[in-house]
Amino acid sequence: TSMVVIREYRDSDRESVGFLIADTFAEANLSFAPPEQRARFLGPFQHARSRDPAHQEAIAAVIRAPMVFVAEEDGRVVGVLRGGRQDRLQSLFVAGDHQRRGIGRQLVERFERESLARGATVIRLASTLYGVPFYLAMGYVKSRGQHLGSSFEGHGLPIQPMKKVLGRPADD
Repeated sequence: TSMVVIREYRDSDRESVGFLIADTFAEANLSFAPPEQRARFLGPFQHARSRDPAHQEAIAAVIRAPMVFVAEEDGRVVGVLRGGRQDRLQSLFVAGDHQRRGIGRQLVERFERESLARGATVIRLASTLYGVPFYLAMGYVKSRGQHLGSSFEGHGLPIQPMKKVLGRPADD
């Protein structure tokens, strides 16, 4: 078995992270949307395989965040977590063929440790319905009712706001 390494995102990861987000987001979260509407939710990621420098820069700009971590296995990026301010988990994607192997957990734990070190006491996120069971297992709780959110130009993505108080055992 090979090791998964959690590390900080590098600019050289842009292409593989773009592919990962485009493919995983479409597979896991956009099944409710007709194909012609999916591009609106994917925003720049609909062009993940484009060689156009403008498309590539748009993707790089979206990936940029105060904290970005990738999970790498055998030189392949298999997961990515984007964190906003230290209290905001913006997005988490793990390749479909690597899910249920603890990679998402490792990425979230790394983000929680970094956030705690930067003074955060609570982490907030807006989960897609697909992600809710994972975040519940990680000790997050639903903080408000489910609502329809947006992703880029797409509107109507079901969202569940969640939060976790840091510095206490998850089962507290």
